[in-house]
Amino acid sequence: MKIAVVGATGLVGQEMLRVIEQRNLPFDELLLVASERSVGKEITFKGKTYKVIGLADAVEQKPDIALFSAGGSTSLEWAPKFAEAGTIVIDNSSAWRMDASKKLVVPEVNGEVLRIDDRIIANPNCSTIQMVLVLGPLHKKYGINRVVVSTYQSVTGSGIKAVNQMMNERAGKDGEMAYPYKIDMNVLPHIDVFQENDYTKEEMKMVKETVKILQDENVKVTATCVRIPTMGGHSESVNIEFDNEYDIDEVRSILSKTPGVVLEDDPKNNIYPMPLNSHQKDEVFVGRIRRDETQPKSLNLWIVADNLRKGAATNAVQIAEFMMENSLVF
Repeated sequence: MKIAVVGATGLVGQEMLRVIEQRNLPFDELLLVASERSVGKEITFKGKTYKVIGLADAVEQKPDIALFSAGGSTSLEWAPKFAEAGTIVIDNSSAWRMDASKKLVVPEVNGEVLRIDDRIIANPNCSTIQMVLVLGPLHKKYGINRVVVSTYQSVTGSGIKAVNQMMNERAGKDGEMAYPYKIDMNVLPHIDVFQENDYTKEEMKMVKETVKILQDENVKVTATCVRIPTMGGHSESVNIEFDNEYDIDEVRSILSKTPGVVLEDDPKNNIYPMPLNSHQKDEVFVGRIRRDETQPKSLNLWIVADNLRKGAATNAVQIAEFMMENSLVF
């Protein structure tokens, strides 16, 4: 089993390596791949030193699985080249997510759509992943008509440049800006670029990806995505309108039994999900579960997950695990 991590020097690439080690993903050979400017750099993994190689070199070595986190333009150019060499590409960018010929997968929700001939598999947007992991079992039980979501997203979702901006601002230092405004002690209702409909690209990702993953065009989603000065994870306030009446205790029971979901819902004792507690964890945490008293068959809840883990690296590694466990790698 030969595995490549493409974008190995970036935030998500580094997280992928940690997840591979912690989950003990089986491999015989590991290729660490990055852009030409990083070729030759050394990375230590599991006590062994690896030299970073370039994309062309990696394609020639024909890995069985390539975990991509190198940006959309790199994925568009290089994922097909890896696929032609027989590699299964699991891509973390937005490049392939809405391609009708490519699967968009959260294994616990729709892993059954994967087939042995899938060569390029898309990893969903971080905010979508944590939300659909909660929506999936509830949609099966009650049917979802509409979702209204507001996100509170960590600066780590914008990469190391954004982390440095916040920490520089916190220390009173000048530095490179990842955002058009100060982020420390501020909130930016602006993630990714604005579209013609005045929603951002991030908001439209959540709308379209949720429908594709749940495989139901009738599910309506509207989103407002917000960047906040935190690290450790993304948070979401989610209002769900079901097709059918629900029992709130049954909702809690369903979510408590959902693989990958942890119920933290004891407001009397101040127990609820927070990004500080989700950091470096693979699970999605859900709490503040309560009936919407203004709208029939509607529910409010709060969802938190580490955006670099389940929102990116862990989900990608879980797709690889699913392919291996179901004999979909040849």
